[in-house]
Amino acid sequence: MALPDSLVPALCRQCGQQLSPGELACPHCRTLVHGEELHRLSAQAGQFEGQQRLAEARELWTQALLLLPPHSKQADWIEQHTQGLEQTTKTGRVPKPDNKWAQRLGPVGPIAVLLVKSKALFGAVFKLKFLLSFAAFMGIYWSLYGPSFGIGFAVLILIHELGHLIDVKRRGLPADMPVFLPGLGAYVRWQALGVPLETRAAIALAGPFAGLLATIACLLIWRNTAEPVWGALARASAWLNILNLIPVWVLDGGQAASAMSKAERLVLITAGLGLWLLLGQNLFFLVAAGATYRLFTKDFPSQPGRVTTVYFLALLALLGSVLWLSPGHGSGLR
Repeated sequence: MALPDSLVPALCRQCGQQLSPGELACPHCRTLVHGEELHRLSAQAGQFEGQQRLAEARELWTQALLLLPPHSKQADWIEQHTQGLEQTTKTGRVPKPDNKWAQRLGPVGPIAVLLVKSKALFGAVFKLKFLLSFAAFMGIYWSLYGPSFGIGFAVLILIHELGHLIDVKRRGLPADMPVFLPGLGAYVRWQALGVPLETRAAIALAGPFAGLLATIACLLIWRNTAEPVWGALARASAWLNILNLIPVWVLDGGQAASAMSKAERLVLITAGLGLWLLLGQNLFFLVAAGATYRLFTKDFPSQPGRVTTVYFLALLALLGSVLWLSPGHGSGLR
């Protein structure tokens, strides 16, 4: 698909670099020139796949391929995906969302069923790197804190990382299964090239959001059973998710803060200090300190990120509430 000259920007939307005719990625910052159009096409293609309109979805993916630099990871992923759709269309084996969990996923459900039945996802789920790193991660905390807390803590970190993975996949973007770093944490590798800042921020905050849901579940179980391990898991999960929201470096908060304007970062400083004084948790002072540092990094976006700011503040407040309601002190790691 060729775009009219009027639709091809003369300047990079991210860094303002002059773009040459026919350029698909900014030579300066590597931002995709047609990032917004690619995002639209991938979302529409995902909807078509959910409706089992695979031929139409394949056509949209093919259009998206023309807007990507050759041999980029995104282009390679789309080529493989369209080949899979073509094969499915030829064989007539269209997946049916007859599983209850697939129905709950809505339009993403049929895609999930299709992928589960394919060798591609089977290989991804059982990648040796994922399994071994998760087992080692669980083993360390098992040895330090016992089986109940060790397994529960590892599962809570997995849920956090799956929050990122699901949000990335939901947007039609390629991503790898989580990799765990024993004693340090975990990460999900995905391709952010050309993805708008607000979308990157939403993906970054999807992990703490999933972590918040899991944390609330632990807190409710503790309040109903009085089992100490659930209270410890709730506190540890809330503490670590707040830690991950400090807006610096590669932490989720650091990625999300990139979409926030100077005024919004000032709001984040105020919120961090307010929660620190209200709840007495020093982590919130670190959040405020990180936001203060981000006032001087000069990486402000061209447009304010109001949705990101509200999302960020809501997560901080809710996680802080769980931390306040949970038993114990500090991180909860005994």
